[in-house]
Amino acid sequence: MKLLRRYLLQGAAVAVALALSACANLGSQRADTPPIVFVHGNGDTAALWMTTLWRFESNGWPRDRLHAIEVPYPLARDDDSKPQPGRTSTAEHMAYLSSEVDKVLAATGAKQVVLVANSRGGNAVRNYIQNGNGAAKVSHAILGGTPNHGVWAIPGFREGNEFSGTGPFLKGLNAAKNAAGDEVTGPVKWMTIRSDNNDKFAQPDGLWIGMRGTRTFVTSAGPELKGATNIVIPKIDHRETSYGTGAFDATYRFITGKAPATTGFTPEQSITLNGRVTGLGLDSNNPASGGFVNNLPVNAATVEIFETTATGERAGQAVHRKTTSADGHWGPFAAKPGANYEFVISAPGYATLHMYRSAFPRSSSLLHLRAERIADADKDAGSIVNFTRPRGYFDADRDTVSFDGVSPPPGIAKGVGAGLAASKIKLPAGAQRSISAEFNGQKLVGRTWPAAQQRVSLLELHD
Repeated sequence: MKLLRRYLLQGAAVAVALALSACANLGSQRADTPPIVFVHGNGDTAALWMTTLWRFESNGWPRDRLHAIEVPYPLARDDDSKPQPGRTSTAEHMAYLSSEVDKVLAATGAKQVVLVANSRGGNAVRNYIQNGNGAAKVSHAILGGTPNHGVWAIPGFREGNEFSGTGPFLKGLNAAKNAAGDEVTGPVKWMTIRSDNNDKFAQPDGLWIGMRGTRTFVTSAGPELKGATNIVIPKIDHRETSYGTGAFDATYRFITGKAPATTGFTPEQSITLNGRVTGLGLDSNNPASGGFVNNLPVNAATVEIFETTATGERAGQAVHRKTTSADGHWGPFAAKPGANYEFVISAPGYATLHMYRSAFPRSSSLLHLRAERIADADKDAGSIVNFTRPRGYFDADRDTVSFDGVSPPPGIAKGVGAGLAASKIKLPAGAQRSISAEFNGQKLVGRTWPAAQQRVSLLELHD
């Protein structure tokens, strides 16, 4: 304190020096926290990165230097060379990523970004760095579960698809870059993260691609790249290669050279939530196709939020209500720390979805809500309840998981590994009641709703 008083008495010149010193320290901190661009996988959404962003923020990463992109049409084409409604080619995917990287560089003033990708997102990252002039703009590239040598590598089988290990797209990316045979493009620092044997898209048998008993010519090492740092984490599933705690720890160490202070979420006392309502696109040329997944906003959707009790019942009137405009945003909403919520999403042409979530530890602008339709096969049900784990899969042999008292949950079988992220229960008509689900110590509680009123319940895990 005496030293501080002495400085203060020295007047304006020292004050300026202190200010310059503070700016220098801020610049140093910014250099230690480069902007990161997160790239989701096939058919997925930026919302899957929500908990990863929480982990980076909990370790001091500025929120404005964490950018999760959302590809409007996230599904790959069946044949990369042929246009397909609602799907993107590898070239379109790369162009979208390139544009987003330029936006982040312009917004932050940084010279380079870190790219972190899951699954198909890694294809875009590799294509961008190798063929899209991205090498100078990227310092590190981390690929979780990317099928770098294919989901299948069967000569002559669907080789036009970008996931074919014998097709032109992956063969071009995997061509040797130097005399050592490296498959990665320098000077970018590369890391891959894979499972030892529990990634559904790195399997020698075609079970998870609808070809049980057929040899894929792919192994669990398929996501590795020669010339990269290749990390193996036992028993993790395809999505956990990016969104799991172990993947975060490996990613943080690779970027910073040190261990994270925490792999959990540091709670915030002021929590603001926002996101978009998205839906299901329809192919006008083929109405019977059932449509396709997209990340486009839904206009005129109404979102209501209710705080819930331990039994899933509403604790009172809605604490938030908004009808979306063309951008699809349903917030902002100031959430109460420790409170559980029911989100009610309704939109023209869709069923009313009652989504139950546990308490939010931190703010997020990535809480995207997807409107739902009731499938024809489910229209005879009295109530329909779904239990989902978007950032990972259920493994009946690895996880402690139950749904409405049933373990393993309906549709989740033992002996096949982690391959499904959702379980569905169809109940006969009857009075509304509580319904719960548990996953490795996490518990969700919601309520049933009459399917005859075009209502569906969803219990969705954060992690």
